[in-house]
Amino acid sequence: MSHLKWDKLLAEERLRELLGGSKSTKVAGESRSEYERDRDRTVYSSPIRRLIRKTQVFPLDPSDFIRTRLMHSVEVSTVAEGLTTQIVRDVVKKREKLSPEQLQAVPKIAETCGLLHDLGNPPFGHAGELAIASWFQCTERGKEIISALGGEKQQKAQDFLRFEGNAQALRIVTNTHLLSHSSGLNLTCATISALRKYLAPSHKADKNSKLHEMTKPGYFWSEQRLLEEVSKTTGTEGRRHPIAFLVEAADDIVYSVVDLEDAVKKGLLRWGDLINELKDRCDSSSVLKAAIERTDRQMKNAPKALEHSEYPQAFRVNAISEMVRAVVEIFDRRYDKIINGEYHGELIYDQACRGGTFVSACKDLLRDRVFRNDEVLRLEVRGRQVIHDLMRLFWEGAQSYLEDRKTHTKTYGGKLYLLISENYRELFQQRLAAGEDKTYCAVQLVTDYIAGMTDGFACKLHQDLMNG
Repeated sequence: MSHLKWDKLLAEERLRELLGGSKSTKVAGESRSEYERDRDRTVYSSPIRRLIRKTQVFPLDPSDFIRTRLMHSVEVSTVAEGLTTQIVRDVVKKREKLSPEQLQAVPKIAETCGLLHDLGNPPFGHAGELAIASWFQCTERGKEIISALGGEKQQKAQDFLRFEGNAQALRIVTNTHLLSHSSGLNLTCATISALRKYLAPSHKADKNSKLHEMTKPGYFWSEQRLLEEVSKTTGTEGRRHPIAFLVEAADDIVYSVVDLEDAVKKGLLRWGDLINELKDRCDSSSVLKAAIERTDRQMKNAPKALEHSEYPQAFRVNAISEMVRAVVEIFDRRYDKIINGEYHGELIYDQACRGGTFVSACKDLLRDRVFRNDEVLRLEVRGRQVIHDLMRLFWEGAQSYLEDRKTHTKTYGGKLYLLISENYRELFQQRLAAGEDKTYCAVQLVTDYIAGMTDGFACKLHQDLMNG
């Protein structure tokens, strides 16, 4: 297989035109690049706005200081852009003959993908993903749907049995009504390709695979054809886009430290205990040592009263800086394998990356001391009940429409169908008219609607429909 070529990896062609639709028109005198247009479309999209009220770690937290999914995405986008700018300067520019415009495009694509990477997460974060999947696994209605989709071995069934936010993000930006057409945000092929964190279809993903990109479902059956076209255009075809590695690393870098910072703000961890635990878990880590040393120097003359609030922030800044440097080093070291499509790991967890032990220690600490906190667990269990009830109700609505293909208020199913947002219903009805699998389309109507909800909206709607 030939090595990846940046001329194709940076393909400017937009999805709608690629699939035979009209070309996106630019205003006369438009000075933005196509990648800047991708960024701007993303920033102004409604799915991005909803992230402001979606869970990062702590569901429904009333504090303005605790990160939401939107704040997390902005931070990942910022780190991805800065990290990739260093990669372009220190690695790519020295090895490839790219134009100034192409060199500028790489960090811009990473910035946009950082904003988009969690777009498909349902209410209550990863617990919400689990809740949607468990409805199909555990309830009678869910099991009936899986049977109607051909059984557990079929991809259409596995799309829901293993519901995955990364696949849902790709669905949102490529195959939903966001800009008065059904091509999502109609992004460039370069950005869509770089957004693909995993490559396996849902029925072939294997968590034990030695190929990281095959360990989780990467896309739904509904997006398979269009993603194949994107892959051909970018020349990736079964391989990850190099920028995808960097956005993934930026995500790991950010959440490993900022989620711990939020835990300190909430009083779930004391700062001194946090540092001691990290030392116990990865005392030999050069990232940890450098971050602590730099932070101690910066805070040497700070008032004692500010230690609890200022020290964690300074440590976070220094830790991120050290991890970015570590990723630049390992990307340089693995560049030839990456550009040849032969690298199948994660940069931050590469055995030769000095940031891996630190990130692993942070993840373990989060799992042991934060994710198991009673408050978090109670809200996640509550979220499961909310999502299960909404799945049951709106599946009744979808079934009602399938019976006579009419909208009415004569039955409760008809009323429930009309409660689903119009843009989702419009796309659903277009798909039915085109002859697509009616059961699959109906289930996606429900999961699209529920996955797009914010935490608060899901809880309020549940309260309204279930009488509290």
